[in-house]
Amino acid sequence: MARHNWVGAEAEQRVCDYLQNKKYKILGQNWKTKFCEIDIIAKKNNCIYFVEVKYRVTDDQGGGLEVINNKKLFQMRRGAEAWVTQNNWPGEYTLSVAEVSGENFQINFIEDICSY
Repeated sequence: MARHNWVGAEAEQRVCDYLQNKKYKILGQNWKTKFCEIDIIAKKNNCIYFVEVKYRVTDDQGGGLEVINNKKLFQMRRGAEAWVTQNNWPGEYTLSVAEVSGENFQINFIEDICSY
């Protein structure tokens, strides 16, 4: 596995651990359709969280939230809607971002960037 793939996988695992420590239940990782991929799907208090994980070694190129542009938000929304439809989820759901940075994988979790 290439270093960038290992680092991305490690960042996602750290976010899963973080969420579980905060009482979220992890429902899935790297859920894919032909249009998109959802990094982490988690549930807490009868709400589904579709989590995009963005890792940066440093903040030189900006934080993870800064790369969530309209195109990425559209892809995230499309993926969430596909999962909700496929799983017949009747409840609330939201799009979230986990910014992960540095060699020690500091996590900044933004729980709600767009609710439904």
